[in-house]
Amino acid sequence: MDSSYPVIDLAATIAYQQDAIVSKTLINKQTGNVTLFAFDAGQDLSEHTSPYDAMVYLLEGVMQITISGQPRRLNGGDMLIMPANEPHALVALEKCKMLLVMIKS
Repeated sequence: MDSSYPVIDLAATIAYQQDAIVSKTLINKQTGNVTLFAFDAGQDLSEHTSPYDAMVYLLEGVMQITISGQPRRLNGGDMLIMPANEPHALVALEKCKMLLVMIKS
């Protein structure tokens, strides 16, 4: 079998770290990037904006994402689009792993 196109268990490729957010860039191109995150419970990203749309796919755990003041609760397996130029913030309600896909064009 050709190993040049491996099947990857995303959740297994990143580990939780106590009181921290761990990130691992999987793809970094001029047109976009794909980043894997592991959040310990209670960790957050304060409100910020991005000039690009971003797709969040929660692999496991529970996270609250607030977009333009509107909170959304995501459970493992849920996906959400964060629109460009809208303020958003994230908080891990329990340990969680998240895939972030940002398209720059």
